[in-house]
Amino acid sequence: MAHERHSTTGASRLSVAPMMDWTDRHCRYLHRQMSAHALLYTEMVTAAAVVRGDRVRLLGFDAAEHPLALQLGGSDPAELARAARIAQDWGYDEVNLNVGCPSDRVQSGAFGAVLMEKPRLVAACVAEMIAACDIPVTVKCRIGVDDQMPCEVLPDFLQQVSAAGVDRFAIHARKAWLQGLSPKQNRDVPPLDYDLVLEMKRAFPQLHLSVNGGITDLAQARAFLDCGMDGVMIGRAAYHAPCDILLDADRVVFGQGKGRSADQVVEAMLPYIERHLSGGGRLNQITRHMLGMFAGRPGARGWRRTLSEGAHRDGAGPEVIEAALRCVQHHEAPRLAI
Repeated sequence: MAHERHSTTGASRLSVAPMMDWTDRHCRYLHRQMSAHALLYTEMVTAAAVVRGDRVRLLGFDAAEHPLALQLGGSDPAELARAARIAQDWGYDEVNLNVGCPSDRVQSGAFGAVLMEKPRLVAACVAEMIAACDIPVTVKCRIGVDDQMPCEVLPDFLQQVSAAGVDRFAIHARKAWLQGLSPKQNRDVPPLDYDLVLEMKRAFPQLHLSVNGGITDLAQARAFLDCGMDGVMIGRAAYHAPCDILLDADRVVFGQGKGRSADQVVEAMLPYIERHLSGGGRLNQITRHMLGMFAGRPGARGWRRTLSEGAHRDGAGPEVIEAALRCVQHHEAPRLAI
C-alpha cells in the first residue's frame, strides 16, 4: 500500500505522550482539531498483538490524525521488526519502541522500562526494526530503573541504541521503580531530573532528544526548547486540559497562526461524532476525552456534568454536546432531561 508520509521530526517539537486507555483514535482526532502540527502517538500496542491480533481494531486511525506514530511494546527483535513493517504498511509515520512503561503486565512480558537494564537487547531490537521499514524508528525511555545510577546508565543506553541507528529519543526524566511503586506512583513519586536530560543533549548534540515528565504548560515547554532541547512531550496535562496545551501550540511552538477556539473545536467534532454514531459507536467513547476541554472556564462544571450524565445513555447523540456547550457559552445550569 502506498501512503503519503508526514515528517515526524519537526512535529516532535511538541508531542502528546502515548498513554494507555487514553490516547485512542478518538482522543487523537480531538487533539488534531486543536493542533495541526503536534506529533500524536497511539497507546502502546504489543508487537505480538500487531502481528497476530485484530489489526483493524488495534491500528485503525483517521487520516486527519497525521503526523502519527505507533508505539510498540516488545523485546523480540524479529517480532518487533514484523510489527514495524506492518505499521508502515498501515500508513503510520513513525514507530516508537517503549522502554519506559513500568506496569506489572509490561514487566512480565520483559519489555517497557525493564529494558533499561538491557541496552544491547534494545539495540538489537531497533536494528531489526530499522532494517524492516522505511519510516523512522524512535525510542521512549526512562533515565534508569531501580538502583541504577542514571548519570551512568542513561549515556550508555543512548550510546548503544543510537549506534544501532536510532537518532531520536523521548526521555521521561524520572527513574522507574519496578520494585515497590505502582505504575501510577511511578508517574509522580520518583524525582524529576531535567538537568540530566539537558546534559544528554549537550553530550549527544547529534541526537534529537525530547524531554518528557511533569511538564504542565506551554511556557515550560517553550523554556525547554529555548534551552536547546529538540522537543517536548506532554502527557497528562495535554489530556486533562487539552485546550491549555494544544490550542495555542501551533503559534507558540511551531510559529504558525492562531488556531481554533475551544468552542470551534467542539463544533468541528460534531461531523466526526455523527459518523461514529452512524457506524454503531456510542457517544461516550468520544466524549470521555472531551471532559477537560473547558477546564478553568466558567460553566466547565456544567459541561462535564452534562457529558458525564448524558453521553452514556442509549441513543445519546449530538444534542448532548450542544446542551453541554450551552453550559459554557451561557453559563446555564445543566439540563439532564435529554
